[in-house]
Amino acid sequence: MASKRQVFYSFHFSNDVMRVQQIRNIGALEDNKPVSTNDWEEVKKKGDAGIEKWIDDNMNYRSCVVVLVGEETANRKWVKHEIQKAWKDGKGLLGIYIHNLKDPNSGRSKQGSNPFDLFTFKDGSKLSSKVTCYNPDPNDAYKSIADNIESWIEQAINNRK
Repeated sequence: MASKRQVFYSFHFSNDVMRVQQIRNIGALEDNKPVSTNDWEEVKKKGDAGIEKWIDDNMNYRSCVVVLVGEETANRKWVKHEIQKAWKDGKGLLGIYIHNLKDPNSGRSKQGSNPFDLFTFKDGSKLSSKVTCYNPDPNDAYKSIADNIESWIEQAINNRK
């Protein structure tokens, strides 16, 4: 396996930050500090241009974008932007459903829609036909993600080469 990858995580902040933090803590990937709630509020105050710049700056040197799919992720404006940018920039791209990771405050959630189904190529095919959205074992989603995330990322990067 290659050295630790630098990835960009795309997710619905307010709904899924606790689930996402569990994935960040796996430790298999390049240290990728989450933005705090206060920092994110500061970024949002700068409006769309400020958010887009923050995304561009943080996605710039990443080799792969991992969309962590919660209940409402697919319809989030900035998640859609991050998916489009990752594809346009030729980055590895994949999704991981996180609804079975337990949030200490709310437990499990409902499975969200596949965000890659929302993008259609000129030939009529969907991005989901080219980008995998993994659904970890519901009995131990954390272990399933921990055991597989590195290989999923490598596969996504290789698929874009």
